Amino acid sequence: MSIKSTLLILLEEFRDTLARLTSLVPRTAAFPDAPNKIKVAIGMRRTGKTYFLYQYIQQLLEQNVAPTRILYLNLEDDRLLPINADKLAERIEAFYALYPENHTHKCYLFLDEIQQVEGWANVIRRLHDTKNIELFLTGSSAKLLSKEIATALRGRSLATEIWPYSFAEYQRAQNISIDTSLLGKRTRDQLTQLFQQYLKEGGFPEITTYAPEVRQQTLQDYVDVVIYRDIIERHTISNTALIKYMLLTMLRNVSSPFSINKFYNDVKSQGYKVSKTVLYDYTDYLEDAFLVFSVPLYSESLRKIQANPKKIYAIDTGILNSLSLEFTNNLGKLFENCIYLELRRQGYTVFYYLTEERYEIDFLIQSKHGKKKLLQVAWNTEDPQTLEREQRALNQAQKELNIPGEIITLESYLEKGLEPL
Repeated sequence: MSIKSTLLILLEEFRDTLARLTSLVPRTAAFPDAPNKIKVAIGMRRTGKTYFLYQYIQQLLEQNVAPTRILYLNLEDDRLLPINADKLAERIEAFYALYPENHTHKCYLFLDEIQQVEGWANVIRRLHDTKNIELFLTGSSAKLLSKEIATALRGRSLATEIWPYSFAEYQRAQNISIDTSLLGKRTRDQLTQLFQQYLKEGGFPEITTYAPEVRQQTLQDYVDVVIYRDIIERHTISNTALIKYMLLTMLRNVSSPFSINKFYNDVKSQGYKVSKTVLYDYTDYLEDAFLVFSVPLYSESLRKIQANPKKIYAIDTGILNSLSLEFTNNLGKLFENCIYLELRRQGYTVFYYLTEERYEIDFLIQSKHGKKKLLQVAWNTEDPQTLEREQRALNQAQKELNIPGEIITLESYLEKGLEPL
């Protein structure tokens, strides 16, 4: 089949798919309003990057942009594989050949999972520099995209991270609307029950209507696909059992420090032959694929930062529950993970902090404008000793750093969310 024939089939299927999408859940994330920049959406597989593109395409159609000026390609479609930079360029030229009038019109190209194309950056740079075009890319690898953006696309692109649903998006996906203008006992109980359900199920868009056993299996499958396609295949890892064990160990210790040295001693005692350098590489791969995230200690001393382990958080609380029974009743850790994800959605740089007396502050956040704030996360503050312990640590940290702080409780979060700096 010719390139043009294949492209016509793909375009027709895409338009049929778009016509069937009658109720997309509006995402809080948005591409920046910067017509001369390449827009890149990055995030883990199945977080909704494709539907994020669809949402934007629908907006273009509502603005009377002709469908023939829009090209969407899923670069993991088997009919396009194997694909390299030359073949990608051929398909885009075929699009212009199908609609010659597009040479004199502004066009919109949406390329999904661009990291599948080796050498993609050269093609994208040429298109951006030579054609009247707006380019939208998605990718499931933070490091691959950021590395290439920093070199071949320097100054030409802006990235937007796509995360699983926030609690507000989760409510919209469930068609649930709770009036919070008057937070009485009934409303608080409804919100608390729904939020606990959200912590249990997580925020991956596809699973919001699934039965529990199907949801669990689906989330486990997500992890398997990421491990095999975005880590093992890409980095040609032979010791698959070890990297899966490392991931499970990290997830079971979520919201706690994770020490490579301790893990190295653990796997060594089990008979694994591996170096610490390889384990550091594995950590990078897992974070690069958006499965887990590491939070460093905040300190002016580089030596102190390197001497202390990083805290670990997961891409989604539903994945935590699908892979381990340890979080069934540990709502405190799930809540802290949820707050971490919300901080990342809002674009903060996140650290943790240890006071001089080794009291731990869950988060020290810094905005893009350099403003800082300390946050303690407390699920249950009914116990006076718990609240006193959290406040004592916060007071000490505020005194040492001269940075304002706040305790985030379930009640405060459900009432007002996270107030921006």
